[in-house]
Amino acid sequence: MRTRMPERLTPPCWKSLWKLWLAAVVLAGLSLAGCQTAPPATGLSPAQVAVLKQEGFALTDEGWELGLSDKLLFGFNEDLIDAERAANVQRLGRALKGAGIERLRVDGHTDDAGSAEYNQSLSVRRAEAVARLLAGAGFAPENIEVRGRGKSRPVADNRTAAGRSENRRVAIVVSVE
Repeated sequence: MRTRMPERLTPPCWKSLWKLWLAAVVLAGLSLAGCQTAPPATGLSPAQVAVLKQEGFALTDEGWELGLSDKLLFGFNEDLIDAERAANVQRLGRALKGAGIERLRVDGHTDDAGSAEYNQSLSVRRAEAVARLLAGAGFAPENIEVRGRGKSRPVADNRTAAGRSENRRVAIVVSVE
């Protein structure tokens, strides 16, 4: 003979408390969701980032940077840009302007030959030469920051001719802010 276990009875008040507890949990979850911090805005649209990537820019600690060492090298003790490279810089400037990028920075660099003072001056002149081309492509001159970095940030070994050549360059930086 089997004995039957009595069914467990749940008083009606427990059902009401369960619903109240569930409602409280849902409301707490919704409240916390509203407090989440949004990710920081980069200041650049996805379309602008796509153009930067297409043009060869890479995201660095300082922003989107295009090291023009492969595209815009300067000769020893020079700050002049030949016609072909000037056309490339202007094309790049028009592409950036076309994407709605309004502000940028141009950093000039040198190798380590010469005094620190002279290299600083030369790096500024190199950056200014590129900035003039970008202004010709539509950038307002006041929206182009020019910096001379001198010999302080080499990208290659200055003990070789090839390394020194790589260090005579300009970088264009678009801030993410």
